Amino acid sequence: MTLGSFRLLLLGAPGAGKGTITRKLRDVVPSLNSISSGDLLRREIQAETKLGSIASKYIDKGRLIPDELIISLVSNHISTLSQKGMGAQWLLDGFPRTLHQATALHDILEPRNQCLTHVVELVVPEEAILGRIETRYVHVPSGRVYNLSYNPPKVPGRDDVTGEPLEKRSDDNEETVKRRLKAYNEMAQPLRDFYGSRGLLHTASGDTSDIIFPKVLEALKK
Repeated sequence: MTLGSFRLLLLGAPGAGKGTITRKLRDVVPSLNSISSGDLLRREIQAETKLGSIASKYIDKGRLIPDELIISLVSNHISTLSQKGMGAQWLLDGFPRTLHQATALHDILEPRNQCLTHVVELVVPEEAILGRIETRYVHVPSGRVYNLSYNPPKVPGRDDVTGEPLEKRSDDNEETVKRRLKAYNEMAQPLRDFYGSRGLLHTASGDTSDIIFPKVLEALKK
């Protein structure tokens, strides 16, 4: 399948399958750059850069990293991709999360003609998400997520890339997940309004990624 150039933000509640959809997209578009704010932060910290040093101080104190720091990190990475001739297609993962982040990122990218072209929200019933959480395991260092029901690791209990052990998140329980779902819906509505008013917002709904993924592809054709 051939898709036109796109710059995509995936929205979706915790457990909606954003990681799975990202992997499926990269199978279709191997040149797609997945930009994860969490991964970028980890790289900066490991490289002991100035930005990484500042970020680690917030993390060590258990404080939220300021929006301006994350916005700068992501926008600089997008600029670097463009300079390397790799900025035609990318996907944002985990950012923006708030209206302030969304508007600030838009204001930075607009003069560069690098604004988002598509925003797709993955809509999954709460009962389906709760079912997924029960069988979800993660590779903590990389953030890779597996699910025993539909996206199992090649070797049981081991990460596909490193072979290191997978872990169950301590907060993967019904009470915590319901609280996170409520928080997501409160956070997401301003983003829906912001991107909807710009004609960028699409939804892809279903119980499984096999149902949702074709709808994501259809949205990217629009």
